[in-house]
Amino acid sequence: MFTRPLCDLHIHVGASVAPHIMWSIAHSQGYRLPTKDYFEFVELITVNPKKVKSLDDYLKILHDVTEKIQSSPSAIERSVYEIIGKEYRGSLVGRIELRFNPMKRNLHGERDLDHIIHAAIRGMDRACLEYNVEAGLIFCLAREFDPDLNQILVEKAIRYRDRGVVGIDVAGPESHTIELDESVGRYEQLFERARSAGLGTTIHTGETASSGGEGVIAVLKRLKPDRIGHGIRATYSDEALARLADAGTLLEICPTSNLHTRAVRHLEEVRYILGSLQAHKIPFSINTDGTYLCRTNLRREYKLLIDAEILTPEEADRCNEAAYAASFLD
Repeated sequence: MFTRPLCDLHIHVGASVAPHIMWSIAHSQGYRLPTKDYFEFVELITVNPKKVKSLDDYLKILHDVTEKIQSSPSAIERSVYEIIGKEYRGSLVGRIELRFNPMKRNLHGERDLDHIIHAAIRGMDRACLEYNVEAGLIFCLAREFDPDLNQILVEKAIRYRDRGVVGIDVAGPESHTIELDESVGRYEQLFERARSAGLGTTIHTGETASSGGEGVIAVLKRLKPDRIGHGIRATYSDEALARLADAGTLLEICPTSNLHTRAVRHLEEVRYILGSLQAHKIPFSINTDGTYLCRTNLRREYKLLIDAEILTPEEADRCNEAAYAASFLD
């Protein structure tokens, strides 16, 4: 079905490490877990539809548990290494762009930020060597951070551009009163700085059921990113669709994740969204977002869409090719 190995452009380190690896990392660091039972721990760090009813619930799992466990050089090195190897073995993912926020792995400055970054690069280099996979790191800026902290993250991304850091992202819940046109401008200089240094740019927007296409429109006008993470609510706005088509901006679609966070109600809505993107000739890729948090992998994402007859095998292959074409590794 696929002409070459799969490519995942949107996968978070905090959501993609196997529970037994997270359990091992926590114990090796003497981290005090909220439970002593392994199977309760698994439920704690994976999506349960009864407890996850929104994006905020989804992110709470990351902030409360997984990011803390990964907050050491040895933990982040092992995490990155394990993700790349698992995705190759389980789904034949031959190109992968892992994203994370290094500042959310240094215990609010208690650990040196450069040591965290170096460790992530070591884990990536080792996995790429062992599995012959192409990989890169994307640093996530945080909407809740002060501008000076996001500035530091951009400068670190630039510093490690030649070591495998390939882009920047902005992540975190959007606020309609804060994150629209004027305030999106907070990132304008940061995105321009990253672009001028040769980094790719992407941003989370339009990923909640309550949002319309306003965030996507604001981002396209002010930041001009290479790609947009999720962006699914743009399909409910004629202006957003027109702007996306004109810019040729690829959307990083994460079907299972969007179903879990209630960003979409059911597969029929996914059918509408992808059909709308195809009708407007807007490129999109299929991605996992978080493999273990969402109990999925990239091959399962494609199978979900093909089995539901939302994509044909040929269209799935074209999505994979679109991911390669939009990859920051090129």
